[in-house]
Amino acid sequence: MTEQTGKCMCGDVRFTARDVPSEYGVCHCEMCRRWTGSALLGVSVPEGNVTWTGEDHISRLQSSDWAERAWCKTCGTGLWFKVTMESKWSGNYEIPLGLFDQANGFTMNSEIYIDHKPDSFAYAGEGRTVMTRQQCVEMFGVLDSDGETSK
Repeated sequence: MTEQTGKCMCGDVRFTARDVPSEYGVCHCEMCRRWTGSALLGVSVPEGNVTWTGEDHISRLQSSDWAERAWCKTCGTGLWFKVTMESKWSGNYEIPLGLFDQANGFTMNSEIYIDHKPDSFAYAGEGRTVMTRQQCVEMFGVLDSDGETSK
């Protein structure tokens, strides 16, 4: 995909993203489920490729030792998840798919924390990477075996 635009529910925060990938991932961890009310369906876009307007309406929360989440102060719409700890995973916004003005044409390529997925959630299709919480711990290296953030 090329350039995409999007906004929060009330429109106070808007964004333009360049070189948006056509794939998105799903996270079923407890924090993402509580933040979104479901699962995070996020499109990973490099920080330098996103321009935000209405920044005075954005609140941020360092939600763990290694990542932040942001939302619109006016309507509460979740805007992004971003790894803040210096690592190969930092430098990207995970933007919820529903914020894009044109959300058609994306393909799910991964589901993580699959062992935390409520049994009432089911996604159709095949061919995506599926990872358990333990596999994420091993891959990302930011959580210990009890699911707590590494210090």
